[in-house]
Amino acid sequence: MNSALYKHMMKIHLKGIMNYAFGSAFYILLMFWLYPSFATDNKALDDLIKSLPKGITNAFNLGSGFGTVEAFISGEFYGLLLVLIVAIFCVMFSTQLVAKLVDQGAMAYLLAVPTTRGKVAMSQALVLFSGLFLIMAVTTLCGFAGYALFIGDLNDFNGGAYLRMNIAAFLLFFAVSGISFLISSLSNDEKRAMSISAGLTFGFFSLDLLGKLSDAISWLRHISYFSLYDPSGIIGGRTDLWVPWTILAAIGLVGFGIGIGAFRKRDLPL
Repeated sequence: MNSALYKHMMKIHLKGIMNYAFGSAFYILLMFWLYPSFATDNKALDDLIKSLPKGITNAFNLGSGFGTVEAFISGEFYGLLLVLIVAIFCVMFSTQLVAKLVDQGAMAYLLAVPTTRGKVAMSQALVLFSGLFLIMAVTTLCGFAGYALFIGDLNDFNGGAYLRMNIAAFLLFFAVSGISFLISSLSNDEKRAMSISAGLTFGFFSLDLLGKLSDAISWLRHISYFSLYDPSGIIGGRTDLWVPWTILAAIGLVGFGIGIGAFRKRDLPL
């Protein structure tokens, strides 16, 4: 890694990273603020959820109901809003860090300094990883703050399950980042890299969503790594953790590793 390049890129992109972090923080605090109004009638809501088709409750991560604040945010925030916010960050940011610089010719200036292509690619990958870590760290901390501010005593909060849900989310987006970084490292065109990354990311997300709707097409989930992310299952204690976590981490590591290796060897446009 080139530490000077890493610091320079973090300085350039820190504002953008924090915009996503604050956006995620705003929505999770909003969820905690809204929960007490739902909690006053949570039995009726739980009964309504139980009356819905199983495919609908699975697709929108409502399987844990609204009986606890952890179950509420697992469905209302971690099941959809967080996925959309951070997946967009992963796709856009990975494209900006490599493909955009190649497309605009700025990568030639980075490679003109006394460093190697491998160190440049590694530095950009670490900037992406750091941005993702910051977003998830801010989100996690704001979850604890939201409970303390709007719900009550943190001793009543299932902090362990909440942390496990955030670790699962981080590993999911690490996998998204790895795949997007690989595509960005192989691309000369910024728009093409972004469209391919976005198409794959939201295509896999859609396959998982469709597979949850009906048992007849549940096989679609087997070809989507989003099926390894189950926030309501984590809160309900119904999900095995180590196998999906290991697979998601491996997808991310392989994506970043191949992306760095490919960037070292590929021909860049003049």
